[in-house]
This record gives sequence, structure tokens and C-alpha cells, in this order.
Amino acid sequence: MQGDLTEAQKELYFWLEEYIKEFHHSPSIRQMMKAMNLKSPAPIQSRLKHLQEKGWISWQGGKARTLQLINQIKNEFNVPILGSVAAGGLVETFNDFTEELDITEVFRRKNVFALSVNGDSMIDACIADRDIVLMEKLENNFLIPNGTIVSAMVPGLGTTLKYFYKKGNEIRLQAANPNYEDILLDSEQVNVQGKLLAVWRRA
Repeated sequence: MQGDLTEAQKELYFWLEEYIKEFHHSPSIRQMMKAMNLKSPAPIQSRLKHLQEKGWISWQGGKARTLQLINQIKNEFNVPILGSVAAGGLVETFNDFTEELDITEVFRRKNVFALSVNGDSMIDACIADRDIVLMEKLENNFLIPNGTIVSAMVPGLGTTLKYFYKKGNEIRLQAANPNYEDILLDSEQVNVQGKLLAVWRRA
């Protein structure tokens, strides 16, 4: 549990947050002193100690570059993008780190849940049997754009993953596989649980 911070502690913490976000490593004590306009390391070390005691940072005093933000440890999900890969002809292979794919926001959302896919009705949407789909819970079915991939509760069928289309009071749930027919229902018969955020393919 994180404790409340004094103004001085907040100033240092928010500066650390911006620094680490930009440079991807923690600053030195000297850099912190300069940023806080301090001539002695003692006040910085005191603030760091209190930040650690209150659960805002992880830090090993006396050791360089050991500082980590607790929220960052919990919430950052950055995957390195190492280049591109051909789906047609060959391209030059990747060898250098170029940027990161930040999927933090997906996991920070409060209304995210996962479902295991059973079947091949969405195969042409690159969603295969045994894939895991991450869904965002929806509160209002009226705000869903046509063409959105949703998980919906259908009487007699249970939960199904399909493209969502609405026209008047009719809802059409369309598969991404020509072997499956559309499901046509009155809007009152369908309870849309969530919309697709991401697909996780198990190895």
C-alpha cells in the first residue's frame, strides 16, 4: 500500500517518473540534486528513503542505477519491436532494437477480461481455436460500431465471438468463416459482454 507524499517527495517522484520514461533508466543522485536545485545529496537520499518506505520506489542505497518505480514495475508491459517481417517476399532480417510496443494501456484498463476461443468461426479474422482473446467490458450496446468483434451471450448458444452489426432492432452476428451462417436476433435477445482488444496465441 502506498503512503501519502509530502510536496518535496512528490516533486522528486514526478521528476523521476518523467526521467525514467524518457531515458529508460534511473538517474544518478547528482542528476537528482541538480534537478531539485540542491547542493547536498542528503536531502535526496532522505526523500528516496521515504519514497521507498511509503511504497513508491524500490531502491538500494549506495548502488547506482538501482532505483525503480513500483507502479512501473507493476504496470509496464513493453515489448521490443526489432524490425519488420515479410508476409510476402523476403525483406532484410532484423538485428537492432528500434522501438518498443507499449501494451501497458491494455492491462491498465479496469474492465478487461479474457476468453479462450473454442472453434474456427473467426479464423479469417486471424482468431484461431485455442487462442486467448482480451475483451473490454461494454456497458451500452447502442454505442457499438458495426463491424466490431464482440463476445455476445445468445439464448441457446451461450457466448459467441462474432462481428457485430445492428440495423434497427435487428442484430446480426457474423462469423469470419464462410462455413458458418449469420446469427440474426432481436436486439433484446443479445447481451454483448465486450469488444475485442487483443489476441494472444498460445505456443
